[in-house]
Amino acid sequence: MNYNFFIGIDVSKKTLDFAVFKGKDLLFSWTSENDESGIKKFWTQLKSQQGFCVNEALFCMEHTGIYNHHLLSFLYSKKACVCLEAAVHIKLSSGLQRGKNDQIDAIRIAQYAYKNCTELRLWQPKRQVIQQLKHFSVLRNRVINARKQLTVAINETISFNKATANECKKLCKGSLKSLEVDIERIELKIDQVIASDPELKRLFSIVTSIQGIGKITATEMIITTNEFKNITDPAKFACYSGVAPFEHSSGSSIKGKSRVSHKANKTMKSLLHMAALVAINYNTDIKAYYNRKVEQKKNKMSVINAVRDKLIRRVFACVKNNRLYQKNYQPAIV
Repeated sequence: MNYNFFIGIDVSKKTLDFAVFKGKDLLFSWTSENDESGIKKFWTQLKSQQGFCVNEALFCMEHTGIYNHHLLSFLYSKKACVCLEAAVHIKLSSGLQRGKNDQIDAIRIAQYAYKNCTELRLWQPKRQVIQQLKHFSVLRNRVINARKQLTVAINETISFNKATANECKKLCKGSLKSLEVDIERIELKIDQVIASDPELKRLFSIVTSIQGIGKITATEMIITTNEFKNITDPAKFACYSGVAPFEHSSGSSIKGKSRVSHKANKTMKSLLHMAALVAINYNTDIKAYYNRKVEQKKNKMSVINAVRDKLIRRVFACVKNNRLYQKNYQPAIV
């Protein structure tokens, strides 16, 4: 699609900063409240621009979670073309930068949209049930972290002052018990959401059929891939999860080992790591593969990373073919 207008938006909790470009030229900047009323005022100003057509405009912003909600809902109702980009993509593409403020950031986002308009992927809203599932999953992680903060601090105190640690444990007993109850309730709610939607239920049963992939890992994979719609290639998901190794070499002087990138979804990587350990212990062919590679003097962490990649490829293959995982699967001969 050919775009004439490029609108960069810097989103914060209370305000929205807009930079409107026509081609390479800045038409105007605008600041509004981050609510429906402020967005409508900007929209009125935008429509007054000569030659403006919503079908020829590209709106670009950073992914800021819930702070995008009002603006995304409004733009979706207007059938606008919207691009949500990771902040690091925009920052790295802008070259050397000096100084920043919200208006400058909005201009840089608009310039990024102009330069990369042919490569950007347009945003599509996730189904309501997926958004709900994501909120419950995030809440579960927060409650688990709260429990961890209490238990780790108390357990570390035991080796230095056992009496005080035991007293702290008694004082926190009610809080820890409540957190355990809350985690169980959240997990039950996640199960209910999955069971209530046929598509989610189908995907969940397929993903968990791979030995090593548990309920939490399967849920996160479904959420992060948007039901395997946004990411359909296992290699891309391996890159997203910090599993894919990248070469590090330059000329004849730098010959580094291939290694994974730290620019990844660390939560997903951690879950896949635990899934790989489970598969190594309980899946006979994965266990045999792991032992064979270790006997060949391969680095254990590299072998575990290869197991992560195997699990990812199995998940995507089963989802693509809409079937449960079968250990001795034989493809149909046409």
